[in-house]
Formats: sequence, C-alpha cells, structure tokens
Amino acid sequence: MATLFRSEHDALGCVEIPANALYGIHTARATANFPLSGLRLPAVLIRAYAEVKLACARTNLALGYLPTDIAQAIDTACREVIRGEHHDAIVVDAFQGGAGTSTNMNINEVLANRAGALLGHPYGAYVVHPLHHVNLHQSTNDTYPTALKVAMLHELKRLEPSIADLQTTLQHKEQEYQNILRLARTQLQDAVPMTAGMTFGAWAEAISRDRWRIFKCRERIKLVNLGGTAVGTGLGAPREYILRVTDALRSITGLKIARAENFIDATQNMDCFVEVSGMLKTCAVNLLKICSDIRLLASGPMAGLGELHIPTQQTGSSIMPGKINPVIPEAVSQAALRVMANDGLAGNVAALGNLELNQFMPLLAHCLLESLHMLNHAVVLLHQRCLAQASPVTDRCAEHLASGGALATVLVPAVGYETAEHITELARQQHISIPEAAATVLGVSVEDVASVLTPQRMRQLGYTDETYASLRINTVKS
Repeated sequence: MATLFRSEHDALGCVEIPANALYGIHTARATANFPLSGLRLPAVLIRAYAEVKLACARTNLALGYLPTDIAQAIDTACREVIRGEHHDAIVVDAFQGGAGTSTNMNINEVLANRAGALLGHPYGAYVVHPLHHVNLHQSTNDTYPTALKVAMLHELKRLEPSIADLQTTLQHKEQEYQNILRLARTQLQDAVPMTAGMTFGAWAEAISRDRWRIFKCRERIKLVNLGGTAVGTGLGAPREYILRVTDALRSITGLKIARAENFIDATQNMDCFVEVSGMLKTCAVNLLKICSDIRLLASGPMAGLGELHIPTQQTGSSIMPGKINPVIPEAVSQAALRVMANDGLAGNVAALGNLELNQFMPLLAHCLLESLHMLNHAVVLLHQRCLAQASPVTDRCAEHLASGGALATVLVPAVGYETAEHITELARQQHISIPEAAATVLGVSVEDVASVLTPQRMRQLGYTDETYASLRINTVKS
C-alpha cells in the first residue's frame, strides 16, 4: 500500500505532507497560517520567479558554487515551470505575511523536489535542498521584487501592442467618418456641430498618450536588486555573483533589465511601482471615459441618442424581449474602476514600508499584476468586440443636428449673436431647419447657408475672412 504522507521537520517541529506533493513544510505551514483570500499567485509571477531562480542557478554553476548535476536538475525544473508546468503546486495564498517569504519558499520547495526527482530521488529527500541549493546566495527580499518587476515587464510587453492596435483603429475611423456631422454636447446638452471623425480622433489621441506612458513604464521598473540579498548590502552573496546574476536574468527573459545602482534603495522603496500604477490608472481613466461616451452615443437606440452603432453581443434582458445592452463597455468600465481602485491601494502599500523593507509586497504585487492582467484583457475586448465594428448612425446624427439650434452657432461670426438667436427661434417656432430659417431671415438661398455648414468647415480650425465671404456677399445683394 502506497504511503499517503511523508513527514518533514523544521525548527518548529514536524508536519505531515502529502507524499505526492511537490511543495514542503514551509508551504504547508503557510497554507495553514494564511487562509485569507483563496486567491492563487498569477501564472505570470510564478513563471517570472522561475526565471529568477534559473538565473541564480546558472550564475552559481558558472562560478562553481553548485555541483553540475544539481545545477542542471534545477535548470530543468525551472524551465518546466517557465513552460507552465507544476503551477498547481504553488499553493500559498496571494495575501501572506513575511514580505513574500512563503512565495519564495513555495517556489524553492517545488524546484528542489522536482530537481531531486529528476536525479532519481523521492519527494522530501531534498538531495537538492530548497535553501542550500535553489535559494543559494538569495533572499526573498531581492528575488521577490525582482520577480515582480520581471512579471510586470512581461505584461507591459503584451499591453503595448494592444494599445497601439486600438489607437490605429481609432485613427482609421477618424479619417473614415470625417465627413459625417454630429451634434457635440457639453454638460449633456446640445452644443455645436462637429464630425463623427473628430469623436474617434479625440479617443485616438487619449489612447496614443497611454501608448507612450506604457512604453515609459518599462523604464521605471527595469532596475532590479537581485544580488542585494536581505537589505541591499549583498550580505551572504559573493561579489562576482552579484555582478553577473542580473546579466543572466536579462539573457533568460529577453527583457531590458539592469542592476540597480543602489540596492538598499531598490529593496526598501516602492515608489517606482507606484509611478507605474499611476500610469496604469491613467489608462483606465481613459478607457472609462471612452466607454461612458460609447454608452451615451449608443443609448436607446430609439428613445436615446442612438448616434453610434456598436455590435450586438448578447440578449440584454430576461423579461424585455429584444433588449440589447452595451455589455462590452460596461464590462470594460468595471475593469477600469478596479484598476483605479488598485492604484490607491498600491500607493498606501508603498507608503507603509518600514525602514529597510516593505512587508506588504504580496499585496502590492496583487494590485499591480491584477491591474495589468485586467488592462491586457480590457483593451483587447473594447477594441475587438466593440470599437472595431463601431460606426456612426448617419441618419440619426443628421436628424439631431437639424432639429437643434447648434448650427446657428456657426453663423454667429457672420450675422451676430442676436440674429443667430432669432434664426434659432424661427426654426423652433416653424419646425424648419436652421439653414431654412437662416435663409428666410438673411434673405439668401438655403444653399448659401449650407455652404458654411459643411464637414469641411467643421474641421477647419477657427475661421478666416474667406469663410463667410459668399454668405456676406449674398446677404448684401439681397
């Protein structure tokens, strides 16, 4: 009969571990101590941590600090985790005491047991030891923040092209719909004419700034403290190891990372993470604003504005037949709000570090990686399932433009405010269009008025002496 458990011991005593578990006693204690959220570590952080451990193992092998067979077994185990294997053995709660020590030890134990198995030994034999081999010349306090930065850099690398694709689509729609007029609104009230292309163009500009910010985020977190060990002094690590381990990590990840100039600063101060969080929040703010605009423009569609068509994704009501809701902008809005809330929490966490370490790194990691994960999905979702197929409802835009007094504003430089106001009132009383009312008041043709109410005029920045020349000439002749 197979043994169901194995016994492992530490300074606090013995613990029974499932015989087939890749993790060990420290992980078992952590799962018992921190039954907080039920949330597991994100896969990107697990992979990043394995990349850090791989860099350390290779550096220690190159410098002769690890036997070849043990280093190669650790190397293989790390690459398996990087490929996505054994993640089910990383079982510690995302929220934990100890500044991430339980995460580090869970990784160490899994890699040690897997490496030992590759060498032909049972789990728990620790021929490859979690601390003496896998964690050699390391501390949680340099490996955890380094792994977090690596994970964030991977996620940022995914996010940047998605934002670029969304920007490109919006720019194309800016050109495609440059000749469709719509009614602008301020304070949700009728304002002045503009083009539908301008609407998409304004969104594109906001997203282009997000694209630039996301690119700059990578600069903010590229410096790592790997080799600094406990507090950034490098105590317990050979100098040559400290000088070489970041180069190994850069080679493994393909990321543009570098060794921090001041390890003590990089170990205790989290402001670089807060700066990146703020940029992610700004992206979320823009997404929320765009989603709010989409929902307003697509509202109704018959009894609302109904000026923007967005693709139908699913039925919207269990009681109202035919009802369709803007579910994609609604979902993306919720993701954006979550990112914005995470930013506030990240700032508090960073400020609450004490002296040489921030003890709340797991919470900071959760906030940042959740925000990146949600933005990566939200940007793609909004782009591919909403904005890529969005288009102005031309007839509805024209109807609203003609029924309001907004076009009269365009005539103010030529006829004055009071005359324009008179034109608006006449159009309202007689239920005619602004061009028709202006033609009556000014004694000119509707075509003369319409000539200054074109999309080309709306795209012109300001007006010149030539803008209203024909209207003034015809008014004088009349």
